Amino acid sequence: MPEPLVVARNITKVFGSKAALENVSAEVFPGDIIGVLGKNGAGKTTLLETVLGFSPPTAGSTTVFGESSLELSAAAKARIGFVPQQDELLGVLSGKQLLAIVASFHADWDREFIDRLVAEWDVRLDQRIATLSVGERQKLSVLAALGHQPALLVLDEPVASLDPIARRQFLHELFAIAESPTSAVLYSSHIVSDLERAANKVWIVKNGRLHWQGEIDTLKESVVRLQIRARKPLPTDLAVPNALAARIDGNVAQVTVASWQPQTTDALARRLDAAVEVEPLALEEIFLELHR
Repeated sequence: MPEPLVVARNITKVFGSKAALENVSAEVFPGDIIGVLGKNGAGKTTLLETVLGFSPPTAGSTTVFGESSLELSAAAKARIGFVPQQDELLGVLSGKQLLAIVASFHADWDREFIDRLVAEWDVRLDQRIATLSVGERQKLSVLAALGHQPALLVLDEPVASLDPIARRQFLHELFAIAESPTSAVLYSSHIVSDLERAANKVWIVKNGRLHWQGEIDTLKESVVRLQIRARKPLPTDLAVPNALAARIDGNVAQVTVASWQPQTTDALARRLDAAVEVEPLALEEIFLELHR
């Protein structure tokens, strides 16, 4: 197994009397595209910023490329691309001037690649950044983060203001990055359908804790909805292990369960004298069920 690009060990981050992160441990490996999901205020942005060393953890530690996130070398920083939730672009510059400045810091800047994206994404480089829409500024932020082909790309709500066509084009580039065996992406977004299409792993942040982490396919196999049809009225408490939610109406019931196992379904069918069908859920449905 390759060495992880990012390692977080028991990180806790406290602001005043509030813990924004609590005892979070995770790793990012080459080839990962990790979707970071959570409600507003769950700790997603704090987690990404702590991983990158922008803010020191109250406890625990993080490393990127084997170096402490708080003491990254210039060489390590040059291998990172970051798109913040709110861009920090200089409004007095034009898009062309901005990209030229960013490119000057990277000997391996891929000008041909960026020129192609500028054309495909219809980015207006001749206008001052201050006059651009939020979506156009987001495109510029992404271009500035992609041009040096980073080994670690960290994106915090990068497409929230993009139209569907621009989002589709952006996701296409994420797929291309995913083909590299040496790169990884950490991608926070409220657009769950986009994450489901692009990511191969997911981190679900809930109340400052990493509630779930792992392969998306594993999560979708683990959290399912059971459709139950019994011969007689069902009890008010079905006593289904790991039930997240249940609706019971006479002889029929709908139960969402976590950590589902096929043998559990068979045992439930026998106990309730019922037919039990397993319904797979989309990632967005799973996210909503986990936050009931």
